[in-house]
Amino acid sequence: MNIPQGKEEVIMAGFGGQGVLFLGKVLAEVGMAAGKNVSWLPSYGPEMRGGTANCSVVISEAPIASPIVNEPDLLIAMNRPSVTRFLPKVKKGGVMIYNASLIPEETFRSDVKAMAVPASRIAGDLGSERVANVVMAGAFLRACPVMSLEQALKQIEHLTPAKKKEMLELNKTAFTKGYEYANA
Repeated sequence: MNIPQGKEEVIMAGFGGQGVLFLGKVLAEVGMAAGKNVSWLPSYGPEMRGGTANCSVVISEAPIASPIVNEPDLLIAMNRPSVTRFLPKVKKGGVMIYNASLIPEETFRSDVKAMAVPASRIAGDLGSERVANVVMAGAFLRACPVMSLEQALKQIEHLTPAKKKEMLELNKTAFTKGYEYANA
């Protein structure tokens, strides 16, 4: 399932603490490394204490006039409140990738393609549910192939902070698992 190339507007959302802002950084870095124009706009505030946190990323061939995403092409939803809040905004013909571990399968909008990825389960099977966001980043790359998997894994190396180098292999494995799952 590929979304159209040229310009992708993405909103990702979940509970504060699910790594939504890091997920946005991964997508932005992958876009920049692919030579695209990119914007990353995080949402800060009370969301950081357990509410619905979100950020938006625009990846474009052309210069980006505004980082504001009102009608995303793609929604990455980590929890049910994120679906409720952002799915109505997704463009007709858009895509929603959702964490099927936390969001029950149901009929969503008929004009939006839904891709269920059990990100929390996959991450838990790898030893840490904290990398569910990285699993979702891998699924995004499958839906929006701005670069090869190998190139994206190099960006994961770049984004993993030096103080968390023990997470590098786990992040790379989680990204790959999300990418592979989205192909199934």
